[in-house]
Amino acid sequence: MSRRAVVIGAGLAGMLAAAALSTVVDEVVVLERDELPDGPEHRKGLPQGRHAHLLMAGGLAAMEDLVPGMSMRKHLLAAGAREISISSGMLALTPEGWFRRWRHEGPQMLTCSRALLDWAVRVAVLAHTDVRIRKAQVRELLGDADRVAGVRLSTPDGDEELTADFVVDASGRGSRVVTWLDSLGISGIREKTVDAGLVNATRVYRTPEGAGDFPLTIVQANPYLSRPGRSGMVLPIEGDRWMVSLAGTRGGGEPPSDPEGFLRYTLDLPDPIVGRLISGAEPLTDIHVSRSTSNHRRYLEKSRAWPERFVVLGDALATFNPAYGQGMAVAALEAGVLSRELARTALTAPGLARRVQRGVAAPVNAAWTMAVSQDVWFPQTRGGAPTVADRLVTKYTRRVIRTATGSYRAASAVWDVTSMTSGPERLLRPGTVLATLSGPPLPSAAGAPMTAGEREILRGLDRTAR
Repeated sequence: MSRRAVVIGAGLAGMLAAAALSTVVDEVVVLERDELPDGPEHRKGLPQGRHAHLLMAGGLAAMEDLVPGMSMRKHLLAAGAREISISSGMLALTPEGWFRRWRHEGPQMLTCSRALLDWAVRVAVLAHTDVRIRKAQVRELLGDADRVAGVRLSTPDGDEELTADFVVDASGRGSRVVTWLDSLGISGIREKTVDAGLVNATRVYRTPEGAGDFPLTIVQANPYLSRPGRSGMVLPIEGDRWMVSLAGTRGGGEPPSDPEGFLRYTLDLPDPIVGRLISGAEPLTDIHVSRSTSNHRRYLEKSRAWPERFVVLGDALATFNPAYGQGMAVAALEAGVLSRELARTALTAPGLARRVQRGVAAPVNAAWTMAVSQDVWFPQTRGGAPTVADRLVTKYTRRVIRTATGSYRAASAVWDVTSMTSGPERLLRPGTVLATLSGPPLPSAAGAPMTAGEREILRGLDRTAR
């Protein structure tokens, strides 16, 4: 008897889950309500799609094992993504000072537009598996509190039932999973939202001639000043372009949507380097603004009851403030958990879905802790405030970051956690603790740690002083 898996949502999480399932079933049907573009173009159902995205090393490593017979890293690089060393290829101003750049190679991250990444992953999965995508709107789950047996679809010809041996909800932040579960008799799902009111504003520029290898540049927001946060980033992406994303929290930190205000905002950041770079660059797009940025989590792993053969992944499970660049890596790590569990036990084995749902809580916890522990410090954050534990953790992590501005050992620990190759416990290893207590052996950089050639590029682009 043939076996069918159904995945709700053809975004990154959905396609990676489909790839994992394709190795153990005869048919994987991905259900997507939106029209999908034929190329690397933005689509309606992805509100954050036009803003900066980073694929961290931990997420890329998980992707490498998911699609049979290919290297996702090589595929993405061939499609136009850029590979950047977090240790040497980035200029980063943190609340504790500028990070130094080290000759030792640290974790690599990929940068590209979200449109390119989603399209490239979708092409890879469809080319190397028997996964197929069908345009449809899911109305509800079939089954009961003990087992999900498929989905009910809404089609132009009326409702349709699609049975399945396994169902994954990867329908994104607008998922109706809590309502669906309630209709099966599973209620009391705990949810939490922490919202700093972050607004993103992004514009794409042509990479200036001679600046193709200029480092990724980021000025981070400082959540510890009791005022709205402001940040800016220049991200190299495919097609010889710079994606410039600004982000600010409610209460006065929000970036504007007009060109003059956009540039002025970059120059008013704690360091004007982003503004100096783009002041001499050619804009290619209008400024796109988005407000879908809250941290929201459904604690499905804590539900007293959970149906067999049903799993929730990606933004349907948890969303994070995009300023911290974790969402795509978390989705890949979650799909990796599903893949490993499927390799260990049969698709229909009792308890599989529950083990997966509890297993994916680990990467979600790591990303949630990193994002929320900073967002709660912004003055008008809704849904959370610093606790005694937050204050103790923040005091230590700030000291780690301060040490990392002049200590390779501390910096490597921060890179591993940021890249999601290790969990937050990496900061508590004896070597990291010792380095933190000893303090940085080198002073933090007085300014952006650029090479002579990079300074020349910046001077050549800077129109602000002319």
